[in-house]
Amino acid sequence: MSKFIIQVNSAAYSGSHSYRAYRCTKALLETGHDVLHVFFYQDGVLNTNQLNSPANDEFDLRAAWQSLSDTYHIPLINCASAALRRGVLSETEAIENGYAHWNTNLPFTMAGLGELVTGLEKADRLLNF
Repeated sequence: MSKFIIQVNSAAYSGSHSYRAYRCTKALLETGHDVLHVFFYQDGVLNTNQLNSPANDEFDLRAAWQSLSDTYHIPLINCASAALRRGVLSETEAIENGYAHWNTNLPFTMAGLGELVTGLEKADRLLNF
């Protein structure tokens, strides 16, 4: 089986790219492939904002990513620079930047592009959405 990294560049509700990334990741895992991590980049970091509040009849993409991570133990990584530019902060970044609140938490973590690059050395494929 192959090893994949999934890169998500689109916001959760700005189109279908993020949802397709989720469905592809889930299908890969269900068929026995390895997903080394999901890397949220550019507007993709908006998927991890815990303040996203979809209507009751809409698919909750953030909760779906979290469930997938919990089930398959895959890391969900935000590009820290992209996240900070878009107002997505973990507790650590909020404290370091003097904010009293944050809007993302585990299983979503913050890291730099280096995490993506070093992961590419181990992956067979990068899928970009």
